[in-house]
Amino acid sequence: MSSQISNNNNYATALISPNPYISRKLNNMDQVQVMKRERENWLRLYHKMLKRLEMMIDVQRMVKDIKKLTEEANTIITEVEGSVLMASINN
Repeated sequence: MSSQISNNNNYATALISPNPYISRKLNNMDQVQVMKRERENWLRLYHKMLKRLEMMIDVQRMVKDIKKLTEEANTIITEVEGSVLMASINN
C-alpha cells in the first residue's frame, strides 16, 4: 500500500514572472516592449477613430440644425407669400 502512495506524484509549479498571467514565452523583455508599442499604436488608432466619429456626429448635428432652420425659413417665406397675396387681393 505504501508503494501506491509513493506513485501519486504531486508537482508544484513555480511562477517564472511575478504576474501569473504573463506566460513563459512573454518573459522576454524585447517581446514585451514590442507588444507594448503595438498596444500604444492600437490605442492611438482607436483614439483617432473616436475623434473622427465625434466629428461625424457633430457634422450630423449641424446638418440636422441647418435642416431645421431651413424648414423654419420655408415656413416664414410661405407665410410672407400668403400675406403678400392677401394684400394684393384686397387692393
